[in-house]
Amino acid sequence: MSQDSDLALSDLKVLDLTRAVAGPTCTRMLVEMGADVIKVEPAPAGDLARAISIFRNDRSLYYMQQNRGKKSVCLNLKDPRGIALVAELVPHVDVVVENFRPGVMDALGLGYERLQELRPDIILCSISTFGQTGPLAETPGYDFIAQAYSGITSMVGPTGETPALTGAAIGDASTGVHGALGILAALRRRDRTGKGDHLDVSILDTYYSYHDANVHNYSGSGGEIQPTRQGSHFGIITPAGIFKGNGGYVVVMAFLHHWPDLCRAMEREDLIDDPVFGNDATRVAHGAEVIEMIEAWLAGFDDIKSAVERMTEFDVPCAPVLSVAETTQNPHMRARGTVRTVDDPLHGKVDIPGMPIKWKDHPNNIPMTAPTLGQHNDEVLAERLGRSAEQIEELRRDGVLHEKNI
Repeated sequence: MSQDSDLALSDLKVLDLTRAVAGPTCTRMLVEMGADVIKVEPAPAGDLARAISIFRNDRSLYYMQQNRGKKSVCLNLKDPRGIALVAELVPHVDVVVENFRPGVMDALGLGYERLQELRPDIILCSISTFGQTGPLAETPGYDFIAQAYSGITSMVGPTGETPALTGAAIGDASTGVHGALGILAALRRRDRTGKGDHLDVSILDTYYSYHDANVHNYSGSGGEIQPTRQGSHFGIITPAGIFKGNGGYVVVMAFLHHWPDLCRAMEREDLIDDPVFGNDATRVAHGAEVIEMIEAWLAGFDDIKSAVERMTEFDVPCAPVLSVAETTQNPHMRARGTVRTVDDPLHGKVDIPGMPIKWKDHPNNIPMTAPTLGQHNDEVLAERLGRSAEQIEELRRDGVLHEKNI
């Protein structure tokens, strides 16, 4: 992307050695805020994500979504000249981001100590499944592997049945965001001290941090509380869960001070001070009756939309359970750019998630295009490394550089 001095990170230069989701999400967050990101992809196929979600012209929408706005340099990393070019780029950047298995960067001759030799104040962000240290560090893994170790998987699914997987890359994406946050903190520290740093960000650590109450409830109760999956309803407060309505499902969170609001919406003010249902503790003990009562009421509406409108009128926190298709047409999500339509040069128009952060005085959802494989080989080698056209062509002939229109 062209650099705009009004963008928050317009002076930040990043070398991106990542692939798949977690690492590319980290650098995507930075490029959305204006950073100049050079993505190094291994020849001949590039980022492994380029093989996923292809519907037209060999273009991967999976790759496109995570790598818009970046520059692509495709190098043969098994050739010493390819590694040498990566090393030569390091003094020209502020940050290096990688998500290889721990030990790979050292094996490539690009470990933190070597990067410090090339640029003493370099910031290296290493993203991995289990972290750079610990017994599991070198174990292969993905989002769902870390999720299983974290205890989160044990919390998903019907009570007493097989645990379920989440249907999105929650661990990968949020680990990337944590990496971006760590990079910004490291840059702030470098501004004060002149020192770089090596950040160790793992999917497992990120997942584990999402336990808002499970860990301390287990530990604090001396093991009496054994957190586990609860299906469609939250076990410690009620009503709080997914309720069946006419033609779909609705999430209702009407516990504590919201209970009277729901009672008014249901025209059951008699339940507000009821000796059983008016008290949070006893209402939990009679959770099955509460669920039956609410679902019977919901069945009286023509559709979920009408039920949600009624509860919203009384300030009851609630939401329809939307399908992915329905989210793309939701007026609120469209208005905010939560759902965003982009026009990719190879695929055409397609909906993708927008940038989660919104600014008042900073451009939002900046127009960007994902690079084709090796699209910026000539530009980066000529402008950043001073290579002549003849030298670049020689590297191309020798198979050190690679390009493909995908």
